[in-house]
Amino acid sequence: MAIRRLKHTRTHAHACMLQTPLDDFQEELVIRPLHSGDIYASFQFRTVWDADFMGDQKVSHYRLFPKSLGQVITKFSVRELHISFTQGYWRTMQWGQPYLPSPPGAELWVWFQDTVTDVDGTWKELTNVLSGIFCASLNFIDSTNTVQPSASFKPLGIGNVTDHSFLRYATLPREIVCTENLTPWKKLLPCGSKAGLSVLLKSEKLFHSTFHSQAVHVRPVCQDPQCRTTSMELRQTLNVVFDLHTSGQGKREWSLFKMFSRTLTEACPLASSSKVYVDVTDNPQFELSPATPLLTQAVVLGDRRTYSVYDLTQQASFGSSRSLNMLLRWKAADGEMLRPLLHSERYVAGYGLQAGEIHTLIYNHHPYRAFPVLLLSAVPWYLRLYIHTLTVSSKGKDNRPSYIHYQPSKDRERPHLLEMLLQLPPNSVTEVTVEFERALLKWTEYTPDPNHGFYVGSSVISALVPSVVAMDTNSTLDRPLFSSFFPCKEEASYFMRVYTEPLLVNLPTPDFSMPYNVICLTCTVVAVGYGSLYNLLTRTFQVDEPSPGLAKRIANVIRRFRGVPLL
Repeated sequence: MAIRRLKHTRTHAHACMLQTPLDDFQEELVIRPLHSGDIYASFQFRTVWDADFMGDQKVSHYRLFPKSLGQVITKFSVRELHISFTQGYWRTMQWGQPYLPSPPGAELWVWFQDTVTDVDGTWKELTNVLSGIFCASLNFIDSTNTVQPSASFKPLGIGNVTDHSFLRYATLPREIVCTENLTPWKKLLPCGSKAGLSVLLKSEKLFHSTFHSQAVHVRPVCQDPQCRTTSMELRQTLNVVFDLHTSGQGKREWSLFKMFSRTLTEACPLASSSKVYVDVTDNPQFELSPATPLLTQAVVLGDRRTYSVYDLTQQASFGSSRSLNMLLRWKAADGEMLRPLLHSERYVAGYGLQAGEIHTLIYNHHPYRAFPVLLLSAVPWYLRLYIHTLTVSSKGKDNRPSYIHYQPSKDRERPHLLEMLLQLPPNSVTEVTVEFERALLKWTEYTPDPNHGFYVGSSVISALVPSVVAMDTNSTLDRPLFSSFFPCKEEASYFMRVYTEPLLVNLPTPDFSMPYNVICLTCTVVAVGYGSLYNLLTRTFQVDEPSPGLAKRIANVIRRFRGVPLL
């Protein structure tokens, strides 16, 4: 009987092992020398789990997929989650386009499942939980800085969701990114920071850079080309730009040790793929060592690029020293950088502290192709937009938007939301201008440093930009991770998202030192007046006769002996 029970237990355990969802982990590092002499490094960590988070079956066993995120996705019925923390601003005209764009500060946008009944309440709880997971100020996200886009931020995973009532988007442009945000981000990795590419993530080097951005993207993806079954993908990205003068000591010579103060010695044991890509498209300008015979080509941002590949799962990549420290040394002066086809700028105009204008410039550098862009602007309620002053012009002529969605703000409840679909003429600059009036806040609504100003989040521009070469619309399973994030459905164009600069606006600020002066003066008057009155009411007075002199004392002694009354 005991033998039968043992066999039954083993059979049941074997069946459970066969039914356990499969998971896979990949890691990549892309190094791209920039024409300015700086260097751009992009980390990609991808965990795919064949588990159904959106079904009725509860997921309880976690191996590679982080349990903290899995429980959040299950509890709050999250379909897609995208969060980023960025320090610095990406200089598009100097560095080109990034692999994954992100605005300065913190950005969070979430698609909920259609089973969620109270989206706003679930959104508030989710932000509080994510604030604790990533040790950030996401708990400051509320209705005053949350919008519900009507056309932007389509799902990046599978599924054609059209009901935007399940979408929420918010930014915190003033969020500061530091080590306490990086540490929980690294803990989500299967190998942590102990092995693989994550050993390069040294905080004192990453934050001593010109640009730093870390992000987490969770979305459902297809398991096979026919998309018969789905998987949940977790993609962790980290982008960093090291400055030539601050990090490179002014020398056009970069290495892994110079960038990260560490070298690579092994791949993550849990990773099925661990590779390092170096962009050698402009190879005549620099020398790469140690050389590798592995070369690959990928269509990235509408251009075909050539990369040298170092496979960390192969021991030959480390050489006899058992350490990989790639060295890039410039041999010639930089050539001209191709201008990005899409670029944007934004600034505040006007004078005084009552009214002003917001100007958004969108550049189309394509010589002969026009293409549409979708502009999203979320403006805080204390900047009261005059929507009747909205003007859009291209090449000195009016450019009428083909689609406009505007949701006015409510004081202390929700921000302005403006979405427009614009057609950009070839080789043109399109200017969007709107006037606003500054509101006067309550004295408790000002920040601790109100004279510094108030931040307005970046505008978001989404576009299908014409591609120079044919894009790959096939399955993304065999493509590098850095070229397969945004879904591509057309060969003639590719999707791009561009963020403008955040705005810093001054509001009418009262003299906060006057209450301090009034308090000090009032306390002084009360102390002096009340103290004097209290002393008069509580003090007792006694007559103190002066002591007699020496001659009088002697005379009184003599008179006492004689029996004569004292003086």
